[in-house]
Amino acid sequence: MARHQKEHVKNPKLGYLLYLGAATLWAINGTVSKVVLHEVGDPLRVSQFRGTATALVLIVWVLATNRSAFRITAKEALMLAAYGIVGVAMCQWFYFESISRIPITVSLLIEFMAPIFVVLFVRFVWHQPVRSTVWAGLALAIVGLALVQEVWNGVTLNKIGLLFALGSMSCLIVMYLIGDRASARRDPISLLMWAFTFSALFFATLRSWTTFPVSSLTAHVTPFEGSAYTYPIWPFFTYMVIFGTVTPYILVINSIRHIGGAGASIMGITEPPIAAVVAWIVLGEALSVIQIVGGVVILAGVYIAENAREHSADPAKVVVSSEVSESLG
Repeated sequence: MARHQKEHVKNPKLGYLLYLGAATLWAINGTVSKVVLHEVGDPLRVSQFRGTATALVLIVWVLATNRSAFRITAKEALMLAAYGIVGVAMCQWFYFESISRIPITVSLLIEFMAPIFVVLFVRFVWHQPVRSTVWAGLALAIVGLALVQEVWNGVTLNKIGLLFALGSMSCLIVMYLIGDRASARRDPISLLMWAFTFSALFFATLRSWTTFPVSSLTAHVTPFEGSAYTYPIWPFFTYMVIFGTVTPYILVINSIRHIGGAGASIMGITEPPIAAVVAWIVLGEALSVIQIVGGVVILAGVYIAENAREHSADPAKVVVSSEVSESLG
């Protein structure tokens, strides 16, 4: 397939706004997915439905708008398979497995350590300069994340759950790094279509659709704490696919094209405090003073890290050119 664009003018401010939009949708989706997970009972099945339904939506979209995007080379297929299986399928599956065994606060804290390792990879493998203030900002953000999650309250960690959380973090690193390179070759929609298609194929090899709990799609649930009202579950499934997956992933891919994988990974730290605010508004889970302070610390850390990273970049590098594609070898 021909490269999507020879040049792409970067707009960092737009990239940040796009990622914040995605983080907000994902934060809401955390609550939605918990409702679905409670009904279905199997994290792998929830991930399978989410990935496969998303793939079908994107395939129809690309069929209607850009059929040439179905052309793919063997080399690109390998990269997109890695992005779809590791960065998409396994990342969300491992996260669901983790929170079914250990507190979600601990799982989130581990998963969002990923930006540190992304920056390390960029610095020592890709040999791109990283200012010392980037590390200071990241450290501040991690401290704030620990405050928001109140990890000192005492937990007994399930070893398997801990391993799944570490696995999810590792997959998130892969998603950011491969997404940074893959987005230079094709448009965001077809990139995601291929990623989720490989994700769907991966899940299909693990669990047959013939044994999927179809009855869960017509169930009624009581999602709100203390409420006596029941609601059909299908809107939760729908949100999980359209607004919890398709839309935020498109926003993230576009964001990466403006601020890079390292920048997007740092911005990803904003998701936990946004999720806490959503839970506060929707579920009435009030934030403590320490959690509010932690949210402010996170935002300060993200600002410091991103501001330093942006100013450390070479001003001449304002485009994503064909050189990026060639560097994939």
